[in-house]
Amino acid sequence: MDAPRDPERPGPPARAALAGAAEQVLNRGGWSNPDVLLVRHAGERVVVKDWAGRSSFVRRWLAPWLCARELRAWRALGGHPAVPRLVGPIDRLAFAVEYRPGETLFKGRLEPLPEGFLAELEAALAELHRRGVVHLDLRNRTNVLRDAQGRPVLIDFGSALVFRPGSLAARWLLPVLAAFDRRALGKWETKQRRRKRLSGSGA
Repeated sequence: MDAPRDPERPGPPARAALAGAAEQVLNRGGWSNPDVLLVRHAGERVVVKDWAGRSSFVRRWLAPWLCARELRAWRALGGHPAVPRLVGPIDRLAFAVEYRPGETLFKGRLEPLPEGFLAELEAALAELHRRGVVHLDLRNRTNVLRDAQGRPVLIDFGSALVFRPGSLAARWLLPVLAAFDRRALGKWETKQRRRKRLSGSGA
């Protein structure tokens, strides 16, 4: 069930409005993956994940399940400071989230990450897991961004799993799966140390 919508914020765009409102295709989906669109809606930009362009088999049988599964993670993370706001479902094949611009980590530059970034990322992961969500795809550098203030932003919960906090599954499985997210954090820590060495040597 969706949380009550804030009347001060617009809901998601209608399906009929998507074609004319799309400013950019951020990612063209494959066989079972959605198109990711940057859409202008109600005076602001939102990101839409949309399976409508997939085959009839995927649209009928797989996409509604994938869409609902990812929506469950976004709903569980409402109000998380490092996660964009869920705008809402559009239909069985699409939903919209807040557009929060940011850069991928270590985007071709030698400068290390901002001081404190990794500590904030660690805290963001801890809150993710406290809410019963494991991301499982944080090693992909496009899923961890740094915003204009140098803070972490976590996106793309298509691989995420959600457990009810306190449930038997959460107690047994969540700690095991959360280790994958922490290994991803270790990857970024290793890259940070390497960048610090390189930038300090003037390379």
